Amino acid sequence: MKLTRTGAVLGYAAMILVGLVVVLPLLWMVIMSVSSTRDLTTLPLHWIPRQLDFSRYHRLLSLAANSDGQTFLFALRNTVEVAIGTTVVSFALALPASWLFARREGRLDKLLMLVVATYMLPPLLFVVPLYHIFSSLSLLNSPLALMIADSTVVLPFTTWLLKGGIDAIPAELEQAAAIDGASLWRIWLAVTLPLARPIISTTILFSVLMVWDEFLYAMIFTSDSSAQTITVAIADLASGRVSDYGLLAAAGILAALPAVIIGACLQRALVAGLTTGGVKG
Repeated sequence: MKLTRTGAVLGYAAMILVGLVVVLPLLWMVIMSVSSTRDLTTLPLHWIPRQLDFSRYHRLLSLAANSDGQTFLFALRNTVEVAIGTTVVSFALALPASWLFARREGRLDKLLMLVVATYMLPPLLFVVPLYHIFSSLSLLNSPLALMIADSTVVLPFTTWLLKGGIDAIPAELEQAAAIDGASLWRIWLAVTLPLARPIISTTILFSVLMVWDEFLYAMIFTSDSSAQTITVAIADLASGRVSDYGLLAAAGILAALPAVIIGACLQRALVAGLTTGGVKG
């Protein structure tokens, strides 16, 4: 398909506009994080800092007792723990469920619709029952409680996304392996999972990001730094009467770095996973 000159110009203009909308706020966060408080509070605003100030990064990466850095790093550790735990639990349940939905299509459609419907419900609906359950089991203010709570959102999404990827894998390949005498586990390990690697990588990325950015459950089910996640820790930095906006920007950048690194590592698999099933041959 050949684009006209006008179409090409409009397309590039749209791409540049989208790039500016995405990049400029990130660039401003970086500038804020290394600007002095004076540059951020004086009018007119200094868009370019007169002197670079990296003290906020040192403050957030310090493990001094009762410091902002200790709270921030503990929250980062908790977030990694919750993200990994939630992703592992969700995948352990979603992989067999998504395969069954894909291979028994038509028989389990209503159940699949129910699974997807739970993902569409606002998480606020689950707060009260989950709170009572965690309170009765003495799980409040623990990473385990957040793993269970986040799984109520991640698991339906993971099942739905994996099901779409497995749909694109011809069932005849599995049937051929079964005729050759391979067991179900052997078929999974040798046929299904290798072919589903792109969609699995994509699902892992989205699952981790969903947990990484989750705020509602982390705010309600935790009360101190022993279980707080990064989103709550950043919110606490902004809870004072006078907020250090540069510190908030530095915290946001540090919190985003792990997700950016994971996304960069899985970029090729992400593109392949998102296009899986788009073309059937």
